[in-house]
Amino acid sequence: MISLPQCKTLSLAMTFAAGLAMASPALAAAAPKARLTSCRAGSCLLVSGRRDSATAVVLINDHAVAVSGQRHWEVGLALDEARRWSSPLAGWTSVATYDPQSQTRIEREASLPIGLLGHADLDTIVVALK
Repeated sequence: MISLPQCKTLSLAMTFAAGLAMASPALAAAAPKARLTSCRAGSCLLVSGRRDSATAVVLINDHAVAVSGQRHWEVGLALDEARRWSSPLAGWTSVATYDPQSQTRIEREASLPIGLLGHADLDTIVVALK
């Protein structure tokens, strides 16, 4: 059971968190996503996300990339390139946007598919339920 002082503290904390999310759209934005897909190079890592400005530069592991889309964007990276840009066995990739007008850089992480950057050349994984 929650006491009245605990309830007031919890209510204040929730109000503060909601206000922070409304005041800072960058903090409230959904995390970027990464998934495997087919492409001309064979298999590619498709990274997608959102940026506050259509003119903001998108960087994957500090490499500027040409994306398709405006505020909602996506880019396909050949697996060899994604592996070169990442540390071995990484479970995530750094995705940043830099707006040259406001000089604002927002950095987020996108979770990578399981085993993508492992030592074995693993493009897919099959999970069977018993």
